[in-house]
Amino acid sequence: MTEYEAILSRHSVRRYTPEPVEPEKAEILKKKIDEINEKTGMAISLCLDEPGAFMAEKPSYGSFSGCRNYIVMAARKGDDEAVGYYGEALVLLAQTLGLNTCWVALTFEKGAVPVSIPEGFKIFDLIALGHGQTQGVPHRSKPLERLYKAKEPVPDWFMDGMKAAALAPTAINQQRFLIVYKDGKVSAKALLGPCSKTDLGIVKYHFEIGAGKDNVIWED
Repeated sequence: MTEYEAILSRHSVRRYTPEPVEPEKAEILKKKIDEINEKTGMAISLCLDEPGAFMAEKPSYGSFSGCRNYIVMAARKGDDEAVGYYGEALVLLAQTLGLNTCWVALTFEKGAVPVSIPEGFKIFDLIALGHGQTQGVPHRSKPLERLYKAKEPVPDWFMDGMKAAALAPTAINQQRFLIVYKDGKVSAKALLGPCSKTDLGIVKYHFEIGAGKDNVIWED
């Protein structure tokens, strides 16, 4: 499965079976996490068979059920966009491995997360991980023309990027972002809304996959 195929097939899942994450899949995720941490200086970690954060012993907590595995997205304060960008790389990797995921910003017990965070860092989000009871369902998306702006004709690769960006998971499915095309370059900004800066990183990762990274020159 390619990353683009993972985008098309991946949906948020909140209810998980007791089946553990297979060791070989966990090793692939850990290797990718180590690579990201080394590249970015983030402090991402993988927690397996840790029920406390989602209170998995309860029938339902924050609409989650049976979640005992997750990725801890910890980084320096202000690294919201990087958290989204590199977290989504892990989400799509998990999908290619046959695992289900869900971004989680608030409905978890932060004090029950068994990791030490370096000084100046914070836990932005968890990414729930495991074998879902279902494969989830597609979310509704705004029309593409509401998600981008251009005063000139846009190339096919840009529209391919927009189609992938529209499938990006965002907090409460708000899609509070705007992508702008001008003179062959692309810029993206977060609009007002909860977690919109993290969401922007997720959106930009999707856009690059759809458009082809060689085509995308991000402009600040």
